This record gives sequence, structure tokens and C-alpha cells, in this order.
Amino acid sequence: MTRLRKRDRQEQILLELRQHPHVRTSDLALRFGVSTETVRRDVEALSGKGLLRRAYGGAAAAPMGAQPPFGERDLARIDERARIGRSAAELVRPGEVLMIDAGSTTHQLALGLAERGRDLTILTNSLAVATALGRNKTFHIVLCPGDFMGPEAAVYGPETLDFLSRYNANRAFIGSSGLTAKGITDANLAAVAVKRTMIRQARGTFLLVDHSKFDVELVATVEPLSMLQGVVTDMQPPFLLREALHRANVRIKLA
Repeated sequence: MTRLRKRDRQEQILLELRQHPHVRTSDLALRFGVSTETVRRDVEALSGKGLLRRAYGGAAAAPMGAQPPFGERDLARIDERARIGRSAAELVRPGEVLMIDAGSTTHQLALGLAERGRDLTILTNSLAVATALGRNKTFHIVLCPGDFMGPEAAVYGPETLDFLSRYNANRAFIGSSGLTAKGITDANLAAVAVKRTMIRQARGTFLLVDHSKFDVELVATVEPLSMLQGVVTDMQPPFLLREALHRANVRIKLA
């Protein structure tokens, strides 16, 4: 029996949870030909990303409306997200106006832009993004008003949406907790509204996601794939998702 790689095991666990609400660690260990401790580590890793819930003796499907807070997400998959952020920063030209929403991967974009960008005007609802961009003295940074949400280190609400709707941008860069053939998905309903507004106000939108977000369906669909200009990611999407992106004329940029 050929042993699956860690990524393949984790994908199989998530696939199993789409068909059954609960899976047992011992059953998965037997199926994969690995120890129960190995499966527990897989479950722990997936739980840390908000993709499932740890349960007695195994794992359960994650609620569609739940995700870890920004502080936890910002510490996960740092290498992958840093590559994505730097790759996305390469798309930006001096003098552009950008909109960047709150998220752990867009935070990495902000760090990348601070190093290499020049003469940019950037609107954001994220305190972490604004702080990172503040390292570059050539930037004009506009922080949106709104209701502060501590776990996300960002502002949301009607004031935020009204403010953003008064501006136009060359590009919007947004993150999400999921990407499926149906479109961009997310669990934070307040964030969904901000993403939609930024997409509407920009000439083109790039979605920044690492491969753990592929085929993750959450409570809200932000927009269909056709609303994207491109996806910046660390790995080729699975076949069906990749084909859906191609049909929607969405560029895939690998970091």
C-alpha cells in the first residue's frame, strides 16, 4: 500500500467530512496506513485553519459560518502567504490606486508593497494592512471609518461601505476563506460586504488565497469567479476548479 503524503491525507479527510458529519481517527489511520497520532496531527492542522472541528475520537465538519480570528490565521502558512504577497505586489505599478481588504494574506501583500511599491494611494479597512504599508513614505494610506471588529483587526459596517463607494481604484486585492467553482466564499458576513464593494469600485480584482482554501465552501458566496481578473496562489488548483477559472477567463498567477 502506497502511503499518502500529508497534503493528500488532509484532502481525503476533508473529502470524507463532506460526505459524513463525523470521522473517527482510528478509521482514518487504518485507511491511510499510518498511526493514529499522525492522523491527530492532520486533524489539529486542519482545525487550526478552521477547516474542521476536533471532536471526541476524531473530527467533525466545520460550521460554514466559522473561521479562526485574524491573529491565528496570520501565524499559519506564513511562507506560502509571504510568497503570494510578494507575487501579488509585482502586479502593481507606481501611481496606482488600490483597495486592500482585511486578511492574513492581504497583510503579506501589504508587507511586500511596503518593500517595493512607490507612489501608491491605498484604501483599506484593515489596521494591520495600514500599519504595514506605513513603512513606505511614498504611500498615501486612507483608512476606512467604521465599526472596529477586534478579532479581525479591521473596521466594517455601513460607514465603511459608504466610504468605499465614493472612491474608484485601479485594482482591488482581497482574500477569502474559500474558493470554489461557484465563486469566492467567506464566513464573515461583514467582510463579504466589504469585498463586494471593493470589487465593484475597482477596474480589476485579484484574489489572494493559498491552496488550503481550494474547494472550501462557506456560508456566503462573495461573487462568482467571473468578477475576478486573477487569482494569486501558491499551487495549481484542483482540475475542476482550475477549469472553472479558465472558463471564467480568470488568470492564475503562481507564487
